[in-house]
Amino acid sequence: MLTKNQGLCEAPLSRRALVGGATGLAVSALLAACGASATATPPPAPTVTGVPAASSAASAAPAASSAAAPSAAASSAPAASAAPSTAPAAVASPTRPAASAAAAATPATSAAPVQVKDTVKVGLIVSKTGPLQSYAEQYLEGFDIGLDYATKGTGVVNGHRIEPAIKDDAADPATAVAAAKDLIGQGYKILAGSTSSGVALQVAPLAEQNQILFVSGPAATDALQGINGNTFRSGRQSYQDVTTTKSFLPDPKGKTILVFAQDTAFGQSNVAAVKAVFGADGATVDQLLVPQDAKDFAPFAQQVVTKKPDLIFVAWAGTTATAMWGALDSQGVLTSNKVVTGLDQRASYPTFGPAADKIAFLSHYIYQAPQNEVNQVLIDKLKAKGKVPDLFHSDGFVAAQMVVRAVGEADGVAVDKLIKALEGYAFKGPKGDYTIRKEDHALVQPMFQAKLVKQGNDYESQVVATVAPDKVAPPIKK
Repeated sequence: MLTKNQGLCEAPLSRRALVGGATGLAVSALLAACGASATATPPPAPTVTGVPAASSAASAAPAASSAAAPSAAASSAPAASAAPSTAPAAVASPTRPAASAAAAATPATSAAPVQVKDTVKVGLIVSKTGPLQSYAEQYLEGFDIGLDYATKGTGVVNGHRIEPAIKDDAADPATAVAAAKDLIGQGYKILAGSTSSGVALQVAPLAEQNQILFVSGPAATDALQGINGNTFRSGRQSYQDVTTTKSFLPDPKGKTILVFAQDTAFGQSNVAAVKAVFGADGATVDQLLVPQDAKDFAPFAQQVVTKKPDLIFVAWAGTTATAMWGALDSQGVLTSNKVVTGLDQRASYPTFGPAADKIAFLSHYIYQAPQNEVNQVLIDKLKAKGKVPDLFHSDGFVAAQMVVRAVGEADGVAVDKLIKALEGYAFKGPKGDYTIRKEDHALVQPMFQAKLVKQGNDYESQVVATVAPDKVAPPIKK
């Protein structure tokens, strides 16, 4: 199963902190407003148009996995209400201090000053509060480290200082739309973030209507793929989660696959992905969608037993994951069926309890899997603070790489040039080799099989296999 939430992030020691303390949330479901530099001329505020109707509930970003950490907040985003008249205040914590026009601080490896000709403001709209808080904190910390890596410690690319500003959407689409409109009105040409799928689906249309670049984050919904020419993503999508699951059932023809998920945009996205992946191979796909406010999961576990599927794919997010897994285990589902789910953030590992060794896990990212220089940078930066990378650190890191690439190649913020710079871009990120497909902006990337093993009183993830990018690439969306 795929889940939604992850551990918290802190900013690197060399900069102002991006986020606060860590809170864990369930799996498998991914900065304050900064002014321009002294020499930059602020652009006129564009007209913000076309606000789509908010979805009924915001869904978590992760793959269809489940377990929630004990300290997690509510399991789902609140129902979207009408967009507030004013956007939430930006959190004053840019990753880098404003630079003078003369020069900026340089990395230890370079003696030459970095010339800064202007500032490019990037709005990061993420769930700093609410049920997906831990995902956002990982994303923000990864973005900070990725920005440092991609700019060689300067925060500057081709003379443009990248200056992020965080706004909190609380995993609520209406709040996110208000925040996006506010930033667009201030002249921001690049927005990124979107921990929640429900949020991403509301912000993406605004990007096209107002001609800005939008790089979604951990939000996994397949509906973002090819939604418009202005939208990209820095994480994986549900189809890639589900396709990884095929390795657990090599010959699905004639078999029955049951999707056990919450009745949210995230859960429904996983149902659609399973039908697309397994249905094409001759499998029958059934679904059991559980109300998001359900507390007693025994009746649903009994329904699973009655259905007798050949494989159960669990997509879950939130603090109810522990109770859900307990119900499946107590009803004998985990011992009598093949159960696959997404491996959530590290804080969620203990919530699987005795069920851990009865579950097959697919993983969007576990830090032990990729063996490359970029991943080692992420590991080393976090190790210096006594931490290890978590599920969505890579999404933030890649988002920063994409922003730096776009601004550097475009030599500014001309949106058509930003888009062109990213289309077809192939690069090395924490997970390995990434390619941004030109046709529909799908992010082709590797995925992983994993297992949980008990180490003392704790659980640790271990790599079982790496699934090559081309093996999990979604079909081109026309």
